[in-house]
Amino acid sequence: MLKLGILDQSHIPEGGTAYDALHHTTRLAEEADKLGYTRYWVSEHHASKALAHSSPEVLIAHLASHTSRIRVGSGGIMLPHYSAYKVAENFRLLEALYPGRIDLGIGRAPGGLPLATRALQEDRYQTADRYPQQVLDLIGYLQDALPEKHRFAGLKASPSIPTSPELWMLSSSGESARLAAMIGASYAFAQFFGTPGGVQATAYYHDHFEPSVLEDHPRSLAAVTVTCADTEEEAEQLASSSALFFLNIEQGRELAFLPSVETAKNYPYTPWELERLEQMRRRRVVGTPSQVKEQLLKLAEEYRTDELLVVSSIHDLERRLHSYRLLSEVFGLQS
Repeated sequence: MLKLGILDQSHIPEGGTAYDALHHTTRLAEEADKLGYTRYWVSEHHASKALAHSSPEVLIAHLASHTSRIRVGSGGIMLPHYSAYKVAENFRLLEALYPGRIDLGIGRAPGGLPLATRALQEDRYQTADRYPQQVLDLIGYLQDALPEKHRFAGLKASPSIPTSPELWMLSSSGESARLAAMIGASYAFAQFFGTPGGVQATAYYHDHFEPSVLEDHPRSLAAVTVTCADTEEEAEQLASSSALFFLNIEQGRELAFLPSVETAKNYPYTPWELERLEQMRRRRVVGTPSQVKEQLLKLAEEYRTDELLVVSSIHDLERRLHSYRLLSEVFGLQS
């Protein structure tokens, strides 16, 4: 059976505030917990006008305290900004508080503009070239398995506990697929980014996976933009909000909010923008429950996975909750 999780970016809705966005995220996590979703991940973005959270570990603690079953994690921690040791301690503490429910997704992207990266890494600028070593250090801390000749040999990440958070390598390219396969980590591809090559990158990961202390077999998922509604027409309308938001992102113009359906409907699109929207639409899953189920099953087969993360940026909270409920029902998640 195909498992479904959720990736939430806490979009600030047009006409709302960051307080509203975080309240919506909490409501959605509580509902996902009841509906049978496997995991609930939150992203890391910095200096964003339109996204309400910048610290996944803080939000994870809050969401885990408001749920009882669902796994909660990061999608992801942008590791080059931080000390691998501090990340290990943060997530060991979360795992100690909520045993068996914490996921640590890590990535190498900046999660913001260069100015934010400079501020995050002030006096300790890190290049992406150090990322593979940071990943190995992180695994060593989480597993109490630093090599004898490691520069910090003998150092322990506290608290000392017998379990570890699940480690996932996040990717929108083939490079991280190679690293995940080599070190034997779980692998998540951000299909919703629109970066080509996801099927090939995931296939490489599965075909070249090396068993490790983390996993004895390859495990992957893909994150996909999904909008589900009672009718195809309504689903297309609801999807127009995030389509307009990401259209502006592509052109270097970040909106300060997730547009309403009305704003998206009345936006003065140029012919080029209409063409881009059509291209973007091809990678999105939009429709009725039966239509969405068919498309998601096809995507899962292409990505050789039994799990997908659903990214549903719908302006209206109740419509968004309804979309998740329809998906849960059509896939029989609660059963």
